[in-house]
Amino acid sequence: MTAVELDDSFENFNFDYSIAGDVRDPYPALAKAREQTPVLRTENPVDPAFPPVFYIYRHADVVRMFKDNATFSSSNLRETMGPAMGEHIILGMDEPEHRRHRALVSTAFRQRALARWEDTLVRRVVDELIDGFVADGRADLVHSYTALFPSKVVSGVLGLPTEDFRQFQRWAIAIISLHTNWDRGVQAGEELKQYLAKILEERRLHPAEDMISDLATAELDGERLDDEEIFSFLRLLLPAGVETTFRSSGNLLYLLLTHPDQLEAVKADRSLLPQAIEEGLRFEPPLLLTSRIALSDTEIGGVPIPAGASLTPMLGSANRDSDVFERPDDFDIFRPQTQHLSFAHGVHVCIGMHLARLETRVAMDALFDRLPGLRLDTERAARDDSHIHGEIFRSPTSLPVVWDKV
Repeated sequence: MTAVELDDSFENFNFDYSIAGDVRDPYPALAKAREQTPVLRTENPVDPAFPPVFYIYRHADVVRMFKDNATFSSSNLRETMGPAMGEHIILGMDEPEHRRHRALVSTAFRQRALARWEDTLVRRVVDELIDGFVADGRADLVHSYTALFPSKVVSGVLGLPTEDFRQFQRWAIAIISLHTNWDRGVQAGEELKQYLAKILEERRLHPAEDMISDLATAELDGERLDDEEIFSFLRLLLPAGVETTFRSSGNLLYLLLTHPDQLEAVKADRSLLPQAIEEGLRFEPPLLLTSRIALSDTEIGGVPIPAGASLTPMLGSANRDSDVFERPDDFDIFRPQTQHLSFAHGVHVCIGMHLARLETRVAMDALFDRLPGLRLDTERAARDDSHIHGEIFRSPTSLPVVWDKV
């Protein structure tokens, strides 16, 4: 197997931060734009002769775009991500193709499958990771935990051999960083396809209790997914399931650790975990923006949008819109629940969101159960300048913690 090479530090941690951007706090600038230029037109950065690019900052405008699939198309995502993920990438589909494809792949995320993964996979993965550092009394949870458990869970969900975990994670990193290293991303997508082809062939002959088997046998009105459609979906699930959950779980941990009163409340009452997860996603989404293209002349907020224009819905801005959220710049797990847009909205709402929530809930529960007195290592956090950063993807630089050794 030809491996996409990353540097030697990968064994500990090596997510490609060049795609994230090194911005500590983008929110003041987002708030200013939301107030002054909620629909901002800019010239196309590739060629001014091309249709312009628009940045959309208000919650209501972003929701409208996500609901109007006929005007605001996702097809541009197929062009930008397809070379690594395949032409059948579900993110880049419009109706009716999207409806048919989503109905088929959704069978792999049914409630019975989620319950099975929670019981037999997710808790085992997080417990094994905690076993590796529980006796130490201190750890950096980015390196030891959040950067690892989503990859292990997704590989288990797919039924991949445990010994291939590291290569599996390397492919995820290479694909998600396609636009900073195009050749590496495309190569990783092709290598992953070749790897999956052998497994898919085996699952078609001998189905198992895993997602690849579910996809191979999924049927709706006599239709099934062909091999290329399955490969495209799996090459999307791999980086999306790894990258976003790694970042969102790290963000939630950082926010709780730096708001100790709310951390203690969640520890004492685990029924608060679901709302803490949602508030973490709202306050610090793992991805600040996405992309659409206008299929016809239209307008948003009174601003004319010509056909062919690229649009960038700013999720991080919409999630802090004061027209929707009271005190939007406060992290507050007790706030009334209002729909954030971190999983998008409408027909393209994230198909893996229930798995992501499940993983994060189990991962947090395990930490609170097994690390008594879990708290931020304030001395090391200050020394390392631990913080959440990024202007595209957001996640902590480190999560130094200590706990009471039993």
